[in-house]
Amino acid sequence: MSRQRIPSLKLLMGFEAAARHGNFSRAADELHVSQSAISHQVQQLEEEVGQPLFRRVGRGVELTVAGEVLQRSIQRSVGTLRSGLDRIATYLDPGLVVIAGPAELLHGWLSPRFDQLLARHPALCPMLSTDDSARFIDETDIDIAIGDRPLQQAGLTEVPFLKDEWVIVANEVLAGRLANLPQAQHPEHASLVCLEESFTRDDTAALFRNQLAPFRKHAIYDDERLLLDAALRGRGIACLSRLVADESLAQGRLHILAGYPRIEGVTWWVSRVAGEPRSPVVTEVFGWLIEAAQ
Repeated sequence: MSRQRIPSLKLLMGFEAAARHGNFSRAADELHVSQSAISHQVQQLEEEVGQPLFRRVGRGVELTVAGEVLQRSIQRSVGTLRSGLDRIATYLDPGLVVIAGPAELLHGWLSPRFDQLLARHPALCPMLSTDDSARFIDETDIDIAIGDRPLQQAGLTEVPFLKDEWVIVANEVLAGRLANLPQAQHPEHASLVCLEESFTRDDTAALFRNQLAPFRKHAIYDDERLLLDAALRGRGIACLSRLVADESLAQGRLHILAGYPRIEGVTWWVSRVAGEPRSPVVTEVFGWLIEAAQ
């Protein structure tokens, strides 16, 4: 058999059922064909691969070594096919809305508001994507995109969405301890947990060269969600996006420290296809996002 030639799916599925059951009759019942059809399919497959796949054992069959290798390969392939079909079924859900955006914003701002969104739209099935390669909504099956700049793609509705800022925060215990001290003494009583990019960002670099320079660095992270977790655990004060820290600030688990600068951050934009989207629920979710941002 040529290496490039793959036997038909019908032959492979007949073989897989027979291998799994160890019996041609039960395989035939599962596939709603006759036993002779299964026997013929197996014989044809053996001819194509050039070697026996079964040996007779009593009233059943068992796999040869070649049959075992082929069975494992087919089962892996069938698993991949079924997974793909399941994903297609998900995309057919009329309530599905795919929202793409940065992980820290989806985690810090959108996720805490999910219950409000689902209460408004009970049939909604939101799919959140942090794929930062999403640049063209109609080419990547993205319904709504959130980014730090307009996509400037023809045929989109794009509006400013959320205005962020950088704030210096500490958890409730540490903030309470620092509140009773002059700011000049804070570095003696607290460490600093940092986001790596904050040292080089145009909007935050000066803060780390000046007001935060006296603090000992306790830890440095490359993911703002890890930085948020460190601040909540009291590992030090942190310069965080107010939107990322939004839920923790609202719950009183984090406090913005008085006397430290609040620095203007990113303006986030939200985009969707202009006019009629593929589903009315996309328009409803887009409107809810803008409403919630206000």
